[in-house]
Amino acid sequence: MRPDSASPVIPFLIACAGIATFSAMDVLMKGLSIDIGAYNAVLWRTGTGALLSGLLYFATRPKWPSRATMQIHAWRSLFVAGMALSFFWALARLPMAEAIALAFVAPLMALYMAAIFLGEKIGPRSIAASALGLCGVLVIVAGKLGGSDYSDEALLAVGAVFLSAIFYAYNLILARRQAKMAEPMEIAFFQNFFVAAILALGAPWFLAVPDASHAPNILGAAILATTSLLLLSWAYARAETQILATTEYTGFLWAMLFGWFFFEEAVTLPTLAGAVLIVAACLIVARKAPHGDPIEPAAA
Repeated sequence: MRPDSASPVIPFLIACAGIATFSAMDVLMKGLSIDIGAYNAVLWRTGTGALLSGLLYFATRPKWPSRATMQIHAWRSLFVAGMALSFFWALARLPMAEAIALAFVAPLMALYMAAIFLGEKIGPRSIAASALGLCGVLVIVAGKLGGSDYSDEALLAVGAVFLSAIFYAYNLILARRQAKMAEPMEIAFFQNFFVAAILALGAPWFLAVPDASHAPNILGAAILATTSLLLLSWAYARAETQILATTEYTGFLWAMLFGWFFFEEAVTLPTLAGAVLIVAACLIVARKAPHGDPIEPAAA
């Protein structure tokens, strides 16, 4: 088992960079999901990601993972596949900022799942930070969703985001255990490979070959997703879930910026107010004093 860093600040900042990279990937995936559907967008992205990360991974002549490590690679990929399909299906039907805001229930769930599944002790600072971040999300949701009329499909999309959040919360827990057992490049390859393999089971019914014009976005999404996974895997190997989970809230700041720049979404006062609360929550949890890793027995 790899020990945690002496200070959580560097892993926290690396995790923030991973979330920013992942948010940039969301822009490409939103367009792809609209054009070719969420299933094909995720399948072609992860397939391309498996090829790219596989070239880098096998070039290092790695030792083959143990059976236990392969099991957690495959198990986490199952949840990642469900998370990605439900989220990108919803993202094609909701503005980026709204979808990301709704998904912010996941880090809050992860804090308490960490206590249940990993044995982590949830300190008062982390609880306060998660509550403050959730308040920020509620302000945003109230401002952006409160007075709107939605179609039946958009309401289904809201439900799909919450389903994705459930998958993602448990995915964060598995990420912590997985990162303790494997190197980032190994995680990047096997996650892409297993997710693509899982989704390929539906190919006889749902597969469509994208037009050549979609190739740059598929390649770009694969590169950004793999980069994000490497950064987050590095961070989760060196700091506790309850510290890093709150970095997910920074994704809204990127969604707000990208939504405005690429999709001309207006930035409202409730959006800005919520963002301030979210940033404050991240700063609070980043200053948490580190202690011994309580999850090693569970992950061994």
